[in-house]
Amino acid sequence: MILKSLSLLNYKNFDSKTFTFNETINCLVGNNGVGKTNVLDAIYHLSFGKSYFNPVASQNIKYDEDFFVVNGSYDKDEKTENIVVSLKKGQKKVIKRNSKAYEKFSDHIGFLPLVIISPADRDLIIDGSDTRRKFIDSVISQSDKSYLSSLINYNKILSQRNSLLKYFAANHTYNNDTIEVYNQQLQLYGTEIFEKRKQFLEAFIPLFKSRYKAISNNNEEVSLNYKSDLFDNSLEQLLRKAINKDKALQYTSVGVHKDDLEFNIGDYPIKKFGSQGQQKSFLIALKLAQFDSLKAISGDNPILLLDDIFDKLDETRVAQIIKLVNDENFGQIFLSDTHADRTENAVKQVHQSYEIFKL
Repeated sequence: MILKSLSLLNYKNFDSKTFTFNETINCLVGNNGVGKTNVLDAIYHLSFGKSYFNPVASQNIKYDEDFFVVNGSYDKDEKTENIVVSLKKGQKKVIKRNSKAYEKFSDHIGFLPLVIISPADRDLIIDGSDTRRKFIDSVISQSDKSYLSSLINYNKILSQRNSLLKYFAANHTYNNDTIEVYNQQLQLYGTEIFEKRKQFLEAFIPLFKSRYKAISNNNEEVSLNYKSDLFDNSLEQLLRKAINKDKALQYTSVGVHKDDLEFNIGDYPIKKFGSQGQQKSFLIALKLAQFDSLKAISGDNPILLLDDIFDKLDETRVAQIIKLVNDENFGQIFLSDTHADRTENAVKQVHQSYEIFKL
């Protein structure tokens, strides 16, 4: 799969801009604030129908404009695929494939597999469990439509159960039969989500450890552990045991929406005991393992976006990453950097064709 061209209209800092890309490596270079990351985010938008960096869709429209359009032309499975994402203020976002609009955005997820590595990924280490769950969900959803469907249904029922708990508290009432209906539905979808997360991580963790070993030159030991209450009890049992607590809190305190990933270096949390370089290496290993996982399942090379890849990494670790790209078939890569010379020196080592775009 190759992104041949990208057109932007009123997208973030761009009024109108078109790019024609190289099939292997594309380097976006320029000073901070010129829009390098915005180009990568536009490519991300085409795969996921949303921004990686700004969840407020309307804020991706250029200042003082009413709409944006992102248009990408791909070579995929020996066919040309045209994807357009557009948004007008006050209206719903539209995603079209070959001029036909999707009824459900979820139908598009996974069609254009993509992995992004960015300084913003540090949120995976420093933020709460919600960010790490979204990471797992994003990876699995790109290759498993039934997982994404279960996740959407689970979150919908969870929201309804939470509204019911608030209603009970506001009206000083309680109906166990109604709660049980929601419990059974959460059990159904939650169990599937738990089992698929567990199954996915059993395959993913060895990929991650192998990637980290290569990036760190085998100097450090890291681990990734899945934390879930469902290892010890069924979700239905957990919900029944927690009902008094849930009534007091007015929300559902147990379930797969509380799952987490534990990131360690040695025997200690990388959040507290890892250097900036170790943390960045950990995150890059996570994302490269995501790439490996998607490639194995889809049989296609995901597009790889490397945003400010040289930030906070010493030359040895950068050299290891460049070596990985050189040794393996990564498909199409987009990277951004503030130093054109540094970027060109790095990509020359890869012995692949490349294009440099100075913004």
